[in-house]
Amino acid sequence: MAESQFQKFNHLKIHSQYSICEGAVKIDDLKDFSKDEKIKSFGICDTTNLCGALEFAEKISKVGTQPVIGTQINFKFENTIGLLPLYALDEKGYKRIIELSSLSYLENEIPTEPHLDFDKLLNKNDGIAVFSGTIHGLFGQLFDKGKFSEIKDLYSKLKLNFSDRFYIEIQRHGDQNEKIFEKFNLSKSHELKIPLIATNEVFYINKEMHDAHDALICIKNKTYVNEKNRIRFSDQHYLKNDVEMKELFSDLPEALENNYNFPYRCSFKPLFSKPILPNISSEKGGNADETLKFNSLNGLKEKFINHFNLSEKDFLKDKNFLKYKDRLEHELDIIIEMRYSSYFLIVSDYIKWAKENDIPVGPGRGSGAGSLVAWCLSITNVDPIKFNLIFERFLNPDRISMPDFDIDFCEEKRDLVFEYLTKKYKESVAHIITFGKLKARMVIRDVGRVLGLAYGFVDSISKMIPFDPSRPQSLIECIAGEPRLQKLIKEDSRVRKLTDLSLKLEGLNRNVATHAAGVVIADRKLTEVVPLYKDSTADLLLPSTQFDMYSAENAGLIKFDFLGLKTLTVINNTQKLIQKEKKDFDIENINFEDQKVFDLLSSGNTVGLFQIESAGMREALMQMKPNHIEDIIALVALYRPGPMSNIPTYNDCKHKKKTPDYLHPLLEDILKPTYGVIIYQEQVMQIAQKLSGFTAGQADILRRAMGKKKRAELEKQKQNFIDGAVKNGISKDIAAGIFLKIEPFAEYGFNKSHAAAYAIISYQTAYLKTYYPKEFIAASMTMDINNQNKLSEFYEELKRLNVDIVRPDINECFADFKTHKSKFYYALGAIKAVGYEAISNIISERIKNGNFKSINDFLNRVNPKDINKLQLEGLVKSGAFDNINPNRKSLFDSIPKFISKSKNIFENKSINQIDLFGDNLNEIENIVVNTEDWKFEERLSKEFESVGFFISDHPLNQFKEIFSDYDIINYNDFNHNDNLKDANIAATLLKTQERKTAKGTSYAILKLTDLQSVFELFIFSDLLDLNRKILKDGSSLFLRVSKSVSEEENRFRRINIQKIISLKELFDSPLKKVTFDLKSLNELSEISKFLNENGDTVINIQVHDKDQNLRFELKNKRNLDRKTLNLLRNREISAIID
Repeated sequence: MAESQFQKFNHLKIHSQYSICEGAVKIDDLKDFSKDEKIKSFGICDTTNLCGALEFAEKISKVGTQPVIGTQINFKFENTIGLLPLYALDEKGYKRIIELSSLSYLENEIPTEPHLDFDKLLNKNDGIAVFSGTIHGLFGQLFDKGKFSEIKDLYSKLKLNFSDRFYIEIQRHGDQNEKIFEKFNLSKSHELKIPLIATNEVFYINKEMHDAHDALICIKNKTYVNEKNRIRFSDQHYLKNDVEMKELFSDLPEALENNYNFPYRCSFKPLFSKPILPNISSEKGGNADETLKFNSLNGLKEKFINHFNLSEKDFLKDKNFLKYKDRLEHELDIIIEMRYSSYFLIVSDYIKWAKENDIPVGPGRGSGAGSLVAWCLSITNVDPIKFNLIFERFLNPDRISMPDFDIDFCEEKRDLVFEYLTKKYKESVAHIITFGKLKARMVIRDVGRVLGLAYGFVDSISKMIPFDPSRPQSLIECIAGEPRLQKLIKEDSRVRKLTDLSLKLEGLNRNVATHAAGVVIADRKLTEVVPLYKDSTADLLLPSTQFDMYSAENAGLIKFDFLGLKTLTVINNTQKLIQKEKKDFDIENINFEDQKVFDLLSSGNTVGLFQIESAGMREALMQMKPNHIEDIIALVALYRPGPMSNIPTYNDCKHKKKTPDYLHPLLEDILKPTYGVIIYQEQVMQIAQKLSGFTAGQADILRRAMGKKKRAELEKQKQNFIDGAVKNGISKDIAAGIFLKIEPFAEYGFNKSHAAAYAIISYQTAYLKTYYPKEFIAASMTMDINNQNKLSEFYEELKRLNVDIVRPDINECFADFKTHKSKFYYALGAIKAVGYEAISNIISERIKNGNFKSINDFLNRVNPKDINKLQLEGLVKSGAFDNINPNRKSLFDSIPKFISKSKNIFENKSINQIDLFGDNLNEIENIVVNTEDWKFEERLSKEFESVGFFISDHPLNQFKEIFSDYDIINYNDFNHNDNLKDANIAATLLKTQERKTAKGTSYAILKLTDLQSVFELFIFSDLLDLNRKILKDGSSLFLRVSKSVSEEENRFRRINIQKIISLKELFDSPLKKVTFDLKSLNELSEISKFLNENGDTVINIQVHDKDQNLRFELKNKRNLDRKTLNLLRNREISAIID
């Protein structure tokens, strides 16, 4: 093997992907390069952060390369802000640069670049080396401004404070002004006796990356590649080898020597740390373990008093209490052994605070819901013994990574919990940073923009790239699966360049954000452990770690998840609406065995219900007919790719059409609740414990091995399983057979703790919809007030429930959805572009001073800041002014006048000037344009634009007269009639979601509405490509559909689209052939008046007059349009279109 050419020169200025939109070096690629080239040392020096420090140190050192940790921080001198590179020589230096990097963000409240005053650098500088930086850095900028004496003074200060730890940096990339800056620096080095160091600013590994990096710099600075006056770098910013660097600096041997020796001065790399948790009891002088024991036992006693109606004097005599107490003590032993007491107490503390402050908290989430201690501390509302949940699925001594509690909070009030944490833990709590990536679609858009390509052109290309978060594809995969894009790349050089550059930049970090749900809490100031970041433009209470979740956990920080679940807000708001009439209602006290609720679930009418409202879920519920909460838990766990195929087996065994297979008599107790189907990970663990004598910890290792499909570990666990079973008297063959049977289930087995907690929420929403449907739907629609797709589903559901809906009306409706007595008021705040705050102000004026009597009255009373052009257009198009003036077109065309008049009125009021016309403006000047109203189709089209669906009428109503001609039926009639295999349906398209299959084939999900319901159908690539032009939102379609239903029971129907035609085109198309079936010669005389002119329609006539039956075809084709045909039909003349 050839000797590496990267043995002497140390690249200390590497910019990884964490130098946002500047560095194009991925740490994984750098690790591979280090391994291949046997690199001795590499230094990271990202701009304005240490985000990659721990990841870099870990990965680079694994392949035998010494990591040198540095960063570039902005320092301010007078009115100049610029970067200086700092390096950690030891642990003390590392902690100091962490502190400085953090302070550069935390001490700047106003939106500006993160920076520190220059003097901050001079304090507490032990263990830090400083370089003078590049032509673009602080001293480079001062040099450009001609501040030579100031640079000399600052150099002198740095030398005085840092001694030989301050280097003047020499770089030779051929960048603008670099040579003259070097000349200046060489003279100052000689004059002040400051050592030189040779460096190379590395933005990418290979030289071929230059053009792509140039585009990246343009993305960062929002400039164009062909722009003249922009920042440009030469093509020399790659990882040069020893020969290149030695040749480049042959005239400066001192600078090279200092570079070669610099890593020897660095004796530190950041290491992984054990979990760091505050002792929550320390402030009270207590012990966390003892506090946990005390609180848990008290919590258990409270549960038994409140839930089991047991008095305290009977505890020790009650077998059930003793059973719970044994489990509690077992869990406490494990928690204390693993030093997790403080974790439980911290979570319990903020959850109790939330509940005491009327902030809804979810019943539980994830494996933590399997803990009895968590239940006793009110962390969860799930009794793990009742639901047969296993604590060791959450925590056991054999776990490799430490678990965390994921807690759901009401979305609207979650920030209040963050406020509480800030007050309690002060500088020891922070969010976790996240990084937005240049993914396939985003990188095409960004690169297309900086290349100067037309927006529409780039947009059309990006839309060829499927956006499916559940199955993200790389750009190369997208190109391989999209023939249209392949054709463009081959034929258009612009697209070829666009995709070439995009492929090189894909996957780099694009921007910084905050993991709003993730929080870390430490036992000390966080800046002693990790660097912090704060976005001065974002309205966040807490700073964020500069380390992502992976690195933060490796640094010893424990993550707490504060998730916002909007369903909790819906439940809470529904409860408040109910309590206006029924003050003692409490969702926590509902009956979980209510048959009416299960009847609703079995009907499949589950729109709005948590987790169970999709079309597939509705079908599954109708087949399952649940009658117990365990059924809902099972369905939540089963309804996923893989285990979904077991739903029919579950249903057949539940309804006693099949006999459950329990695999072995010893396993009946474990599998009986799920009718022999292994659904949960907990069941796999219980099987291992029962058959093979595994401990709970060993069983969890088996469960993980099966789930991760690691063959070597699985074989080892299989042998342990068989050996244990043999010891329990089960033959080797039977044990091996059982293992083979449970292995496939374990691969996709679901966490029952999570399923049980979420099934409780599903049931709560079902209960509310069963008994308080209007309140539940009002709360749900208000929560989704900006989601027109969801609102359309709820609107259809209200119609199905025969609820009296008040359509948008400026004098009747409110900003939110409301229900009063029998009426349901549509929210004006849900109309596109209206604005919730603005419409709330308008409604407040109406409530205070009465209904608006006219448009002029409206304009006189409403503040002009609440009515801009888009807001008024939205209100008019939705029909909100229909009861004042029904001519929407007139109002729409008058909006510029309305805005001008409103401003005049407001200005006159503000200067106390009286409007001479006053309220009699109608008599003087009618500001409403006099014009004909929109026709039916355009009126509905405008309504669709503002509301997102059709509310006053349905577009299909204009085509109803042709339904019988084409045998069109409703979708529901077709879907629920198994005897119908083919049919014609008519529907209006609400939304198209285009996606790719695993093989890269295009397909789309069409969301459609007919006169009865909203439904979804799939359309595959051939039909999709053929019909793209007519698949526009709001268009009405004729669909030929077919249905396949398995002969076996409980199998789902599959409906395929065979043909799509525009209903408008069908309606407007010429009639080719019409047969009139006449009852008399008088009718023949009648139709002859309308068939005088020659045209394109073949006319057949059948006459049944007395005893005569005549049949004939007119010699010449006649002019017969649909309007004339309908006129004749209205006179009861029978006509059939052939």
